[in-house]
Amino acid sequence: MKKTLLSSLSKKDLFSFIETLGEPKFRAEQIWEWVYQKKVHSFEKMENLPKALREKLCESFSFSSLTLIKKADSEDGETVKFLWELPDGKRVESVLIISGIRRTVCVSSQVGCPAACAFCASGKMGFFRNLSSAEIYDQVLGIDSILKEKGERVSHVVYMGMGEPFKNYDNVLESIRLITSEDRLGLADRRITVSTVGVIEGIEKLSNEGLKVNLVLSLHAPNQMIRKKIIPYARKYPLEDILKAMDQYHRKTGRDITYEYTLLQGINDHPDHAFELSNLLKGKQCTVNLIPYNPIPGMRLSRPSGKEIKAFRSVLYGCRINNTCRYTKGVDIAAACGQLAYQDAKFGISS
Repeated sequence: MKKTLLSSLSKKDLFSFIETLGEPKFRAEQIWEWVYQKKVHSFEKMENLPKALREKLCESFSFSSLTLIKKADSEDGETVKFLWELPDGKRVESVLIISGIRRTVCVSSQVGCPAACAFCASGKMGFFRNLSSAEIYDQVLGIDSILKEKGERVSHVVYMGMGEPFKNYDNVLESIRLITSEDRLGLADRRITVSTVGVIEGIEKLSNEGLKVNLVLSLHAPNQMIRKKIIPYARKYPLEDILKAMDQYHRKTGRDITYEYTLLQGINDHPDHAFELSNLLKGKQCTVNLIPYNPIPGMRLSRPSGKEIKAFRSVLYGCRINNTCRYTKGVDIAAACGQLAYQDAKFGISS
């Protein structure tokens, strides 16, 4: 008999199931507390439940849509990459980023990615399918359960792993609802960040959802011409229209916007590009997050030198554009920005 995924059930659904068994309603409350507060993922360990009920639950439910295949820890101890297997045998990766008291989980929303950005390993592997809301949510829940063993918990979630979140809009939105639900993980929506290459219809829909999640645009170029060379989706979504949609999101939600900009040597890293970027974003309430390119085997791209990065930032500072430069974590385990691809030599799996 095929088991039902427990995380796919609402509290109301669980109550209904318990009633069909002739059990009192408080049993559903006990199960919910074991799973979402105590983070126990074994019915056998739910000691205050009758043995007969535990056996019935084991027959009826599974705890996760994912199976953890392997995990890799970075040498600096600040990044952990997880390789998950899905029910159909496909695999995705997610990353835990440790910074001070923050425990941020970077989740995947698709197997592969249809955006096929020139500097990203996920796009290189192609696109296979969307993840269900449960498959996205279970990445967070699984890592949260592992953190609980150390007395810690997930504090932030970023949709920056494999996939373009807005090309899987409904499932991504539902997973956000699950993560922020008070009787599940209960994260504030301000601790959720969604990144997009500029899928305008997704940006517009999210601005009307009543959520205060952070929105990040993978910009990566100061103009439409360069953008089309490195981001195929730019051919469908003009930069001018994307920026208008981002401005609308800011007005409706009050959330500042972040523009991510991967610095590629000889392509978008010249001081002239920095001046052009400054003019593009002049007057906007935003931050530019600069990301020095992380190397990917088989791609003929290079990271700018420290001197070139400094020169680029100096122009932005001079033009009063707020900017940060991302400290690269997890390169040694191929867990840095742009490096996620489920067939990864770091896990001993051939590509």
